[in-house]
This record gives sequence, C-alpha cells and structure tokens, in this order.
Amino acid sequence: MAAGNVNPFNVSDSEEEAEQRQDGVNAERSPSDEAPGHSLGPFSPPAYSEPVAALLSSNRTSPSVDGIPASAAAVAGIGGAETRVSLDAIAAQLLRDQYILTALELHTELLEAGRELPRLRDYFSNPGNFERQSGTPPACKDQGVGPGGPLNRAGSISTLDSLDFARYSDDGNRESDERVAVLEFELRKAKETIQALRANLTQAAECEIPSQERKNYKSSPEIQEPIRSLEKRALNFLVNEYLLKNEYKLTSITFSDENDDQDFELWDDVGLNIPKPPDLLQLYRNSGNSLPLHRETVDVAVGVDPRDLPGDCCIQEPAQQTDIIQRQQQQEVVQELEYQISLLNSEKQSLAEQIKKLQSDIQALQRNVSSDPTATVKSAPCKEDPQCDKTPLDNGQYLDIRGVTEADDTLNTTKTLTSTTTTTDCTDGTTTATPPHNKLKFNSPQVKGSVQFDQPNRKLPPAFHQALLSFCRMSADSRLGSEVSRIADGEQSVLLMLGRCLPHIVPNVLLAKRERMIAHLCQELIPLILCTACLHPEPKERDQLLHILFNLIKRPDDEQRQMILTGCVAFARHVGPTRVEAELLPQCWEQINHKYPERRLLVAEACGALAPYLPKEIRSSLVLSMLQQMLTEDKADMVREAVVKSLGVIMGYIDDPDKYSQGFELMLLSLGDPSERVVSATHQVFIPAFSAWCTELGNLQSELIPSLLTRIEKLLKGEYGLDEHKLHIYLSALQSIIPSLFAMLLQNAPFTSRAKLQGDVPPIEVTRFPRPASPLQDVATIVGSREQLAVLLQLYDHQLQHEGTTGWDSLLWVVNQFLPQIIEIVGRINVTSSTCVHEFSRFFWRFCRSFGKIFTNTKVKPQFQEILRLSEENVDATAGNGILTKATVPIYATGVLTCYNQEEDRKLLVGFLEDVMTTLSLSHAPLDSLKASFVELGANPAYHELLLTVLWYGVVHTSALVRCTAARMFELVLRGMSEALIDKRVAPALITLCSGPEFSVRISTIPAFGTIMETVTQKELLERVKMQLASFLEDPQYQDQHSLHMEIIKTFGRVGPNAEPRFRDEFVLPHLHKLALCNNQQTVESKRIDIATQLFEAYSALSCCFISEELMVNHFLPGLRCLRADMEQLSPEHEVILSSMIKECEIKVENKGIGEAQGSISIAASLVGEDAKTKFLSKMGQLTTSGAMLANVFQRKK
Repeated sequence: MAAGNVNPFNVSDSEEEAEQRQDGVNAERSPSDEAPGHSLGPFSPPAYSEPVAALLSSNRTSPSVDGIPASAAAVAGIGGAETRVSLDAIAAQLLRDQYILTALELHTELLEAGRELPRLRDYFSNPGNFERQSGTPPACKDQGVGPGGPLNRAGSISTLDSLDFARYSDDGNRESDERVAVLEFELRKAKETIQALRANLTQAAECEIPSQERKNYKSSPEIQEPIRSLEKRALNFLVNEYLLKNEYKLTSITFSDENDDQDFELWDDVGLNIPKPPDLLQLYRNSGNSLPLHRETVDVAVGVDPRDLPGDCCIQEPAQQTDIIQRQQQQEVVQELEYQISLLNSEKQSLAEQIKKLQSDIQALQRNVSSDPTATVKSAPCKEDPQCDKTPLDNGQYLDIRGVTEADDTLNTTKTLTSTTTTTDCTDGTTTATPPHNKLKFNSPQVKGSVQFDQPNRKLPPAFHQALLSFCRMSADSRLGSEVSRIADGEQSVLLMLGRCLPHIVPNVLLAKRERMIAHLCQELIPLILCTACLHPEPKERDQLLHILFNLIKRPDDEQRQMILTGCVAFARHVGPTRVEAELLPQCWEQINHKYPERRLLVAEACGALAPYLPKEIRSSLVLSMLQQMLTEDKADMVREAVVKSLGVIMGYIDDPDKYSQGFELMLLSLGDPSERVVSATHQVFIPAFSAWCTELGNLQSELIPSLLTRIEKLLKGEYGLDEHKLHIYLSALQSIIPSLFAMLLQNAPFTSRAKLQGDVPPIEVTRFPRPASPLQDVATIVGSREQLAVLLQLYDHQLQHEGTTGWDSLLWVVNQFLPQIIEIVGRINVTSSTCVHEFSRFFWRFCRSFGKIFTNTKVKPQFQEILRLSEENVDATAGNGILTKATVPIYATGVLTCYNQEEDRKLLVGFLEDVMTTLSLSHAPLDSLKASFVELGANPAYHELLLTVLWYGVVHTSALVRCTAARMFELVLRGMSEALIDKRVAPALITLCSGPEFSVRISTIPAFGTIMETVTQKELLERVKMQLASFLEDPQYQDQHSLHMEIIKTFGRVGPNAEPRFRDEFVLPHLHKLALCNNQQTVESKRIDIATQLFEAYSALSCCFISEELMVNHFLPGLRCLRADMEQLSPEHEVILSSMIKECEIKVENKGIGEAQGSISIAASLVGEDAKTKFLSKMGQLTTSGAMLANVFQRKK
C-alpha cells in the first residue's frame, strides 16, 4: 500500500472531534487498554471479546449522537448500563468487515444530513483503498478475509466507478443495483468538484480585466467593454434557447455546431454561478422599463473620484449581468433607429432638391412653350435666366428617362407639359421632349455626336402609346429611382453622383449584417454600376459590369426589379441601340432559363422595357422569339404574364407586316393558357395592342375578325361535339377587339375631317360604354382623348340618325357582313348549352353597348326580327317554328333587348317573351329556347319582376297550352328569387293554375311546388304548398292520373335530398311507400314499369340522406322491398341494385342497435381487450423465429 494511504482501522477520531474531547472519557478508559500516547496499530487484530476497549482505544472522544456523548454510547454489558455506539465506531466496524456499500450508504446519508464523518470521507476519497494487492485486500491484512479475495480495480483513476462487485456476490439481482449506487455517488462527487471549479473560475474571470482598463471604459462610455468569455457563453445559451422556442431548428443546429465547446442543454455549463436570467423576449420587453443601475457605495475619503477607485472595490451584483445584456440590446436598437433616421433624412434632402429643380424646369418649359408651340424649346442663356441659376450644377449633364415616359403628351397640350419632368439643358439652352421612339440628341463634354433610335413606321395615338408603356413598370419617383434614371456624362457629374450616392452606401456597408440591409446596399450600387458600364472604354469590363447588374440580387422583388429596369432603360437611352443589342440583350438571353422565376421575370419585363431602344429588326426577330419561347416553355404563371405584357409592348413598336401571322398565333396561345392571370393580361395588353397594329395594317376587318369567325364555324361543324373552351377563347377575343373596331369606324367615318375641338362639347355618359378591362380597351384612349371622342360620338349619332351610312365602308362591312355571319352562327349553336348561350349573350351585349342605342335599334334589331318573324299568323310555318326553337331567341332576348333598360326597352322585351311563349305553346314546339331565355334572365334579380309579368300573362291566357308552359317556367325563375316575391306573386299564380279544370295544367305546377319546398324557409308558405301536394296524392279524382304520379315521384326524387328534413320525413317518404305499394297492384305493365323506374331514381337519391331508424324500418325499407318485387319481374338488372341497397340499409339498422348496446358493456369491452392482449402475447411467445426475424415483423413496409 502506498505510504500516503489512510488506515481505515485507525480508531482515532478526526480533528473536529478533538475539539469536543471530554475529560470524563479518558477517566473511564482502562489503563491496560493501551499505554499513554500509544494507539492501536493499523493492523491490530479486532478485540471481539472486548468490544468496548476496541472501540474506545483512542485518546479522543467520538462525536455525540443526538446530544449523547459517544462515551455514553457503549454497548450493553459494561457496568450494566445501556449505552449507544458512536457513528465513528460503526463506520470503523463496517470498513473492518468490508461492508463497503453499507458504509457508502451511511456516508451518503450523513452528507445529506450535514454530518460528515472524516473517517468515511478520507476512505472514499482515497483511490488507493481500492487497488488490488497480491495478498490480502487493502487494510484487511490479518483480518481473516475470506476466499472471496480483494476488490479488483479497472483502468480508471476514479474511486469506485470500476468496482466489479458481481464477482464477490451471490445475489445476481443485487449486482447492478450496487454498481448503480456507486456510480451515482461518483457522479455526484464529480459534479460537486466541477461546481467548485466553476465558482473559482467565475471569480477569476470577474477580476481578469485590469483596473486601468475598467477606468477607461467608465470614463469613455462610447468605448464598449470587450465581451468576456462568461458573457459570451451566457448570450450563446439565451440565443440558442430563443431559436429553439421559435422553431428555428436548423439555425439552432448550425449555431450549436459553431459553438461545439458549449453544452446548450445545461445552464450550469455556462460557468456563471448565478441564477439563469429571463429569455431574450422577456429581456427585450423589459428593456425600455429597466430601472437605472445603482452605483455601489463604499466608504472613501473626501475628494476621491469614484472612477479612480480600484476595480475590485465595486463588486457587481449577479443581477447586473442581466442589465448589461439589456443595455447592449438597447444600444443595438438605437443604432438601427439612427441608421433609419439617417436614410430618411438623406432621402428627404434629395427629394427637396428634386422638387426645387423640377419646379424651375416646369416654369421654364411653360414660358418657352407659350412662345414656341413646337417640341424643341430654345431658352435664353443661363446668366439671363434666373431660373437656371437655381438649377443644380449637374442638371444639364444627365439624361433623364423620366421625361421620356411622360413626354408624349407635350405634343398636344400645355397642361400635360406641367406634369412632365423633361430635363432642361442650361448649358446649351435647349429642351427636347420627344417620344421614346424618336431620335434623341444630347451634347455633353465627354460624348460627341448623337444617339439615334429607330423610329417605327407606326401611327399610334400618344395617349394609347403612353398607356401601353405604363405596363413597363419602372421606378423613377424615389430618390434612388431618380439616381438610376440619370446617367452621368462628364467628370464633374460623376463626382456629383458619387457625392450623392456614397453617403447612402457606406452606412449599409458598415451595418450589412441582415438580409434587408444587404438588399438595400445592392440597390444603392445600381447607379454606380450603370454609370461605370456606360462610360467604361473596355467592352469586356462593360459586359462584366452588366452581368453584375443582372446578378446583383439573387431573387429580386418587385421594387428591386423596377429599379434594375429603370437603370437598363437609362443605359439604353444613353448608349444607343447598337450597344443595347450587343451588351444588354446577351444578359437577358443568359437569364432566360434561370432556376429562379424572379430572374426570368426580370428578363421578360426587360424585353418590353427595352423595346423602344432596340433596332427594329431585332424587335421583330430576336426579342419576339425570346418571348415566344418563354411563353411556350416557362412554368411560372407570373413569368408568362409578364411575357404577354411585353409582347403587347412589342406589338406597339413592330412594323413588319410579315409578323402578323406570328402575332395571331401568339394571341391564340396566350388565350389558351391555363392560368387566369395570363389570359387576363392577354385581354388587357396584348389584344388591344395587336388590334391597333391590325388597324394600321388595314386587316382588322379583312383578316383578324374573319379568322376568328372561321374558327368558330369550324368548332360548330366538329364531329366530336362542340369544344366550349375554345369557343370561349374565340368569343372573348372578339369581345376585346370590339373597342378597336368601333374606334376604327369613328376614325374612318365621313365626318372625321369635321371633328374639331371647338366650343362646348357635351360630356360622354358614364354608362355609354361597357367598363373596359384596361386603359388600352378604353375607346377614348384608342381615339386619342376623351374630348376628341365626345366630338366624334356627337357626329356619329347625327350621321346614323339623319344622313345614313352611304360611303361609310367600314360601317357597311359591319352591317352587311359581320352581323349576318355572327347571327347565322348563333342559329347553329346548341340551345341547351347554357355556356354557349351565355358567351354569345355577353358578346352581343358589349357589341350593342359599344356601337350605341341608335345603331342597335336601326341595324341590329331589324336583322334579328327579320329572322325570327314573330307573328301568330305564322304559327304553323315550319321555318318560323324552327328558328324559334334555336339559340337565336335567348341570345336576342338576353344579349340585345337587355342592353338598354328604359321603359320602352323593357316593354319590348316583355312583348317578345310573351309572343315566343305563345307561339311555341300553340305550335307544340320544344320549349328549350324559352327556357334558356328564362334561365339567363333569371340569373339577374333585376329581371325577376319582368319575368313574373310575362308568366302572369301566361297564367291568365285562354289557351291551356300557354298556361301549361307558364306553369313549367315558374320552376326556372324560382331559384334566387326573394321569398317575398314567391309569397306574393308566385304562390297565388300557381294556386290559380291549380284551380283550373285541366289536369295537364295542374300537373305542370308540381315541379314549381317542389322547387318552393326546396328553396323556401317560410313555414306558412311551406304548409300551403304541402297541403296542395297532399291534395294531389289523396284526392280520389287523381288516383288514376298516371302522369300526375309520375310527376310527383320525379319531383320528390329531385327536391327530397335538399328539402327540409321534416317535410322529407313526414311527407315524402311515407307517400313514396304508398306509391310503391300501389304500384305492386298495377295491372298495366307499361305504367307499372314507368312508376317503378321513377321510384328507383327517387329512392336512389334519398338513400344518401340521413334517415332515422324508425323511418328506415317503417317506410324506407318496406318501400324498397315493394319496388324490388316490381323489378324482379320487369327489370332484373335493377333488382340486383335494389337488393344491395336493402342489404346496406338493414346493416345500418343493425349497427345502430349495436352502437346503442355498446354504451352499457364498456367494462366488458375493456375486459375483452385485456384478454385479446394476453392472447397476442402468448402467441408471440410461441414464435420460433430468430430475434432478427422477429424484429423485421414490426418494420414499416417501404
């Protein structure tokens, strides 16, 4: 044994016990026990025969137990007195007999009670007591250790972590428990050691900053004290905790990986010997409410500056760590706010400068335009013009695109000029305001010559051109947009631009720690990149800079894309079409298949924005092909939408007639796109621009519209039925072309030369035209201005009313070719197709509203009336009856007669519907055309009163045929009608029809009564209808009315699933059961099969409803069985279905009974579950498969 080992059998007590020594104990000790000053050796044999002498051989007393001295705690047999044994003696005896685990447990309990024994502490803290000796175990020599041998020690430097007590124990179950107890003790000891070390480290860390540095930090608040290791670990723990609480799990994992030296699951690992502070959210919320820190006070001499005191004189409270963290967070918030304030102040200053400059420019333009009406204005030298003195120094050295996009109106009115921002050149004394497609010239100190753009051979009105360019979204309204929209031309202007931009860039560079700041920094770099790309002499460097521009932001949002587009347009205006083609277009081509849709969207928008500045052959070839490829291949809806808008802009600049067919195919392709956004953009931008080009080419009437009509006719001749989707595409295209067609008629009219803006022009009525889908579909925009349109409309109405259409070729084409062809197409569509009827009705409504009331009354209505020939004398005429049964009737009624809503127009519509109803009824013709008219008009509540007026005419008609038709029409108009109208007008009309003598009229009212039961909730009205239906079923006069029973069963099957449950349960199901029972006794086979078929349909519909068990047993199942009896003889295929329905219903009834019984046997069910569990486990025990195979049984199938 090592020399430093502690002898566990030395019965002398600890030093603490020496202080509590009592003289009485020494007096009681026998002198024969040991000589003075002599103690038992470490290997003395135990004196079992003399326990007291062995236990009390020390010259010091043992600790008292519960106030009793250890000397009094002697065992029985000494002097006949009962005494208690001391804890130290018990511990010595346990160690001597090798009851180590018991001694360990005693040591643990004493530690928890705060009464540690030095003997046990020294023994268990000494690793040498557990090392293996070749002979007897440690401290057990001469003690008679049994054959079990000594304790083994494994390769561990700890005390009891590797003891193998299993080798010396006969109890196998006790082995693991004892080992766990030892390991838990060892772990507790290790944690205590770590805790003590942390406390020491914490104290050392608090004092590691020299007092001189603390003095500097206190004297200079702007100098932030460097973060300490303890503070860093604490903040790391709080940040990781915040990330986990707010579901930033991936970020938390990354954060933990970057701080792998810290355990984020245990706050004690931080090393701070203080309570855990609140979480970050609580610290942030309390940051504004934190109390000011109180300075620690000390007793010092008078005149001493507290800042000169040593650093250790002021000991911070642990709670101040939280205040430090809060103060740091407040400083970060203040820095962020100061940064935002600086941005807003700079933007405010820049806007103020722009306002001053624009005001001076506008005033100069107003003066010059008033003296010279042309677009080029010459001004006096700057020294003579006081306004030019107020203009910024670089005003004449920039090319500003904001004046381009708004300068078209300067050719027309001075009023529009006041809102433009065209640049004034004070150096040259000229101001040039031209459209984007005109040649642009500028003189600068660096760039000689002029930049010329190809002017397309087009005659677009300025207003239409301006509206078209408005779909190219650019940003020139903000400070940054103003910088981007101007390109510096000279050295001085470059310096001025740098002076304006750098103050906004530098703060972003210093604080670019967040994604938002980085994006803002990228935006601030756009003017510098563009300026360098424009002025750099090396093509390779310019290409690299433009590549940086397009790749500056990984996924640019709307604002960022607008900023980049604004810069591209400014670049294009500055460098000319050649460099745009050679430098900008390749960048677009590279991004056409980019993985991010935002980048492809940027390309699509750039193609439209750059269209005015490209060579015309490139516009109609390369750019058109790029957009066509993206429209065909791109999967993102927003990209295809932008492509369609850019195609519309291209159509405003293209002047190659050979590209017409390609444009037509692109129009159809866009209209057939599955995305509603793309189709909407096609109607808003592409079709108006394409129609304007066709108008200039002269083929709007000769090619575009005839091509669409030809395709519609081919659809109607299709062998596989009508494709309603394609019909919608072609008709919607025709609707979008109507404004361009009408504008062309006005511009080619005989009175166009007389249309001059003079005098008072009557304003245009607000409802004169249908609401346009976009400004490009506004007739005023297509014509040029609203004032010009008002003059043309006045002359148009006068021409139609008094002078006719002689010599007006474009209008004659509409009247003599277009209208007859479209009316013929209408007569060939299927009248039962509500979609087709609705599409053509919308088309005629927009057509008539666009061309005006006079044109509709004098040109459109006569052509329809000639075809329909509504007169009772022609009732028997085959041709007349044929045309009345086609879709011409509903389209004329809903598309033409409803265009205008004055009293005479409503009377005309009412008279037409009454004549059609009468004519069709008296001629026994199909009522599909009349039904289509009522359905289309009934969808609009404004026509409910009008339709009821028409139906009342049929109710009081003398002919029973007309009354039957009126009764059947009620069913069509009831849906969507108010209950007040149904109660006041519909129900009385139906009761009147039922009171008539004809059974056919009464039977015709049954569907309408059923619809009332389905749609109305008013109880009184429902009771009246229920009584009427009951009279049909129970009155003896109706017992033999086969058609009545057929109609009632059909109505029950239609309205039963949607009717009120009480009506269905109390009325419908019982009567269906009676009808099924009566049908079993029917002798006429044809009637029997008719009723059975209708009953089968009704029961099939009602089987989906919730039916109570009582009704199921009393009515539903008996009715099905009666019906099955009929079907066994008449229709075996139906009998099979009925048998399965009956079986399902019976199962439902049985399951309901079982479900009710389950509530009372829940305890028995639990017992059954336990029994099943036992059986399963027993079966598992019988399996003979290997462990690996058994594990595979529970694996999830892949």
